[in-house]
Amino acid sequence: MTITKTTEQLNHEIKEAGNIQDFLVSNQNNILTTSLSEHLRTLLFEKNLQKKDIIHNSLLDRVYVYQIFAGRKFPSRNKLIALAFGMRLSVEETQKLLKISGNRELYARDERDAIILFALHHNMTISDANELLYEHELKLLGIS
Repeated sequence: MTITKTTEQLNHEIKEAGNIQDFLVSNQNNILTTSLSEHLRTLLFEKNLQKKDIIHNSLLDRVYVYQIFAGRKFPSRNKLIALAFGMRLSVEETQKLLKISGNRELYARDERDAIILFALHHNMTISDANELLYEHELKLLGIS
């Protein structure tokens, strides 16, 4: 799936559209239609990752991660962010993962999100991110 238009462009087109069906048809390549588990499996394949490495790098429970990939569990925003670190996703990939899951994207004006964004931009591990979060007395990632 290739997204070619910005959200701002799509919002403008929705506002100007005569009907929703025409908008949906003309923008089918710009609409997120994949499920979370499908998207995760696609990332797994595209990045040539193994679940065992994701589990180790995300600090999440093995069974829980397998259930997420199978579509049997729907993780919280924090668990998805931990998965993003486990998969070594970029900021853009992480934001897309959050969008597909129906969660709020990382927001730079939020202190905790800003620290997480910093860690992602600087290719830090989840342990490095957790150190920064701990220093600021904020909730850690990947730990129940």
